Amino acid sequence: MSDSQSKFHLKSQQLSQQLIIQKYGGATLSNPEKIKQVALRIAETKNQNKNIVAIVSAMGETTNQLLALANQVSKNPSPRELDMLLSVGERTSMALLTMALNDVGCEAISFTGSQAGILTDDSHIDANIIDVKAFRVSEALQKNKVVILAGFQGVSPITKEITTLGRGGSDTTAVAMAAHLNASHCEILKDVDSIFTADPKVVTGAKPIHQLNYEQLIEMTLLGAKFLHSKSASMAKEKNVKIYVGPAEHKNTEGSWISNEYTSKENKPLAINSSSSISKINSENLCSVSLTMTQKMTDEIKNKILAVLKNSSIEVQNTTETLLSFEVSITKKNKAKAVILLHSLIY
Repeated sequence: MSDSQSKFHLKSQQLSQQLIIQKYGGATLSNPEKIKQVALRIAETKNQNKNIVAIVSAMGETTNQLLALANQVSKNPSPRELDMLLSVGERTSMALLTMALNDVGCEAISFTGSQAGILTDDSHIDANIIDVKAFRVSEALQKNKVVILAGFQGVSPITKEITTLGRGGSDTTAVAMAAHLNASHCEILKDVDSIFTADPKVVTGAKPIHQLNYEQLIEMTLLGAKFLHSKSASMAKEKNVKIYVGPAEHKNTEGSWISNEYTSKENKPLAINSSSSISKINSENLCSVSLTMTQKMTDEIKNKILAVLKNSSIEVQNTTETLLSFEVSITKKNKAKAVILLHSLIY
């Protein structure tokens, strides 16, 4: 490590005691007014003597719109050009949010993934982060600036090509940056108040979950929970990054905290999750619904799940079990019904 690199590393360590990483999802940045609201929140946090690096997703449905546009002009768009196109979404968000911050008197600077030193393998569309060399980020923080970073993207140090990290890649960017800068924690800020016992858009009586450990987090994200990408969940455990999931808007809510400090005192149902993608079953008509326990799946719970589905004429095509979870494969048309039934059974 050179002298200049050592100084940057030392400065990052010194900053870490008051450094927060925030990640804003696309729904929280979907229009100019929401971007201005996010800018005000960041400015208020900065005024509390905090250093902030904010990772941003593309606005609203921008990524889907860009994919659709690509498919309109090409029957088989090349992965390289798709990465060039899709990376535009997060760059748009970072520039607009930085403009809004500067307008409210909060000095900010934006960086793309490559400018921020997010180094990846040479895969396109679903690259993996292999290293972080955030020298420019550390330098900007030392100048007391807020850093706005485009999530979802990086650069291959071998090919020098722009890469993207796949769906949920902004979560991975946020966790990687939190680990590298030794931040106090990483905030995943969304349009919901916390993690819930089921999707609140499907189950109106879903209850907030205020604490999780990494094993529970990884299990839930692998089974379809959408509050965090599974790749970033695994990275958070590996790098021991404390995570907060809560609303982007200012609300009096406890949110959800994930860390290795939390241990479940009793074995009880934790959450119902579902996924429309089942790689192990080759059928477009099937989906999965699962229940995750706090400590261990039991035969009693499995039997209750199978019984309530059978009594409701929902045919189970296949089952899968892990230490914490029991997953059933059913037809997609019954997914919402099954989620509601299982949630009412358990909660």
